[in-house]
Amino acid sequence: MPYLDLDGRRLHYRLNGAAGAPVLLLSNSLGTTLDMWQPQLAALGQHFRLLRYDTRGHGGSTLGSGPCNIPQLGGDVLALLDALDIERVHFCGISMGGLTGQWLAVHAQQRLHKLVLCNTAARIGSAEGWHRRAALVRQSGMAEVAAGAAARWFTADYLATEATAVAGLIRQLADCDAAGYAACCDALATADLRDTIAGITLPTLVIAGLQDPVTTPADADFIAGRIAGAQRVDLLASHLSSIEAAAAFNNVLLRFLNA
Repeated sequence: MPYLDLDGRRLHYRLNGAAGAPVLLLSNSLGTTLDMWQPQLAALGQHFRLLRYDTRGHGGSTLGSGPCNIPQLGGDVLALLDALDIERVHFCGISMGGLTGQWLAVHAQQRLHKLVLCNTAARIGSAEGWHRRAALVRQSGMAEVAAGAAARWFTADYLATEATAVAGLIRQLADCDAAGYAACCDALATADLRDTIAGITLPTLVIAGLQDPVTTPADADFIAGRIAGAQRVDLLASHLSSIEAAAAFNNVLLRFLNA
């Protein structure tokens, strides 16, 4: 599996597709890996070269030392693009990945073509809540967080009909490195882009899940209201709309990126 060495810290990534196709970079949510984008590969791979990576401290990407913040997560993306000699990409990020995308669009707009922000917010939750969760997993591991994740990630209907798929994702979360997860919680605790995203001038699509309790449609409205010309779409899903409403998600994404 391909890895990028960043001063002794390993960043795991996968780049698939025809060399001449435009590149679409996919950025995962907290507690998942690049494999969360499996429902997108067939549909999007017909049009784009797909670049996926594990956020630091997740999957095959190591955490390294020191604190973790959104500028560092954005810096990992820029280092990956530089190493692969990719000048610009379309960017699609979900939840934590969406915050990384907003930071990139504010601070490195010249590296992006179009921006897709899914199930995210300019400020996700509260600093106190993220610090409590970070302390919990550092002290007790991932079991308690994993036990409550399904109800945050998916609607009751999806949980009832797709129990096997959900169980696999929850196992992935339970196996997540506690230190890496906690470090990204610390990054989310300090991430607040509400005052800066108005500077984004990229073509932007904002996707929300109508039943998302984590990053609500109101959070999507806030982003779309700050970014001039942003498009807004709701899907019948909860927090991981790319999985729960994969077909609709793929169609919306392709219409926007191919326009």
